[in-house]
Amino acid sequence: MRRFLPALLATGLILGGCASLAPYGPQGGPGGQGYSEQRIERDRWRVTYNGVGAPGPVADLALRRAAELTLSEGYDWFQVTQRYVDGRPDSAGGFRPSVSVGYGSSNYGGWRTSGTGVGVGLNFSGPTPTSTVLEVRLGRGARPDAAEAYDARQVAGALAGPRY
Repeated sequence: MRRFLPALLATGLILGGCASLAPYGPQGGPGGQGYSEQRIERDRWRVTYNGVGAPGPVADLALRRAAELTLSEGYDWFQVTQRYVDGRPDSAGGFRPSVSVGYGSSNYGGWRTSGTGVGVGLNFSGPTPTSTVLEVRLGRGARPDAAEAYDARQVAGALAGPRY
């Protein structure tokens, strides 16, 4: 048992590191990681970022893409009018131990048996898919004093570069 546990832990760590958030960029194909966007109206867009792992970094990359899109379209600011995040807080994966206790009884061939058991489980799950969808309205001039309104240059500068 002492030789088995280190091998089990090493396997879990290796498998947990297999899936990670890909470098920032456009989505490579259906089910792939990266951003995509769709124009809804002249000044309204839907920006989607699909990734793997914790929802926070994926949401940051969606905001980054919204800022870049705003600037490339000749606008100064954007306002998130709808936001959808698909991913659990524990989407980053990792090592999660669990303990369970159970009781059972049965009749078999005239014999009655019962017992109590304790189980210990180890979950070595890796990162799971996460996505953020933003519906944004683009604008020019001074940024409005409204909830979820962002200066595109500030967001692009703050979230630029390889962060994840």
